[in-house]
Amino acid sequence: MKPTTIRKRTIYNASLFTKSKLMCGHLSKDLQQKYNRSSIRVTEGDTVRVMRGEYKGVTGKITRVSTDKNGISVEGIKKEKLKGGNLDVFIHTSNVLVTDINTEDKWRQSKLEGKNPKPAKEVKLKVEPKQEPKEIKETKEKPVEAKKPEPKKETKKQTKPKTVKQAKKVTK
Repeated sequence: MKPTTIRKRTIYNASLFTKSKLMCGHLSKDLQQKYNRSSIRVTEGDTVRVMRGEYKGVTGKITRVSTDKNGISVEGIKKEKLKGGNLDVFIHTSNVLVTDINTEDKWRQSKLEGKNPKPAKEVKLKVEPKQEPKEIKETKEKPVEAKKPEPKKETKKQTKPKTVKQAKKVTK
């Protein structure tokens, strides 16, 4: 089987959590210099420009991110149905360029700037002051000898009689 077929099948069968990690788009040159990274996970509210495909050159905000359909929906890109109405067109994130980032999320902002979003918890160790050892009183008592265990008494075990005659003897 071709490696591309295997790769496509693994992506298709992957869990939604794994697919979500693959939803990254390239950053524009300005943003790359600002944040020192080349790509970022796209979210709703980011502004993108389509670089490849039928809608090449269209710029708009992301309205929906779909891990099921493995793409994003951009404002202004719609398809008309035969019976009327519009459908969202999903574009793969590798075909877009992120031109502006939605920074309303404080966690995402701190992650982009390279700060740790969750500050490390301070571990407080309880330090007790050293206690002086207590003085040991010397006594002239003799050490108590340990008692020896008593030997076990042997008891006869009652066994079930094998025959009727033996059973009568046991009951008498």
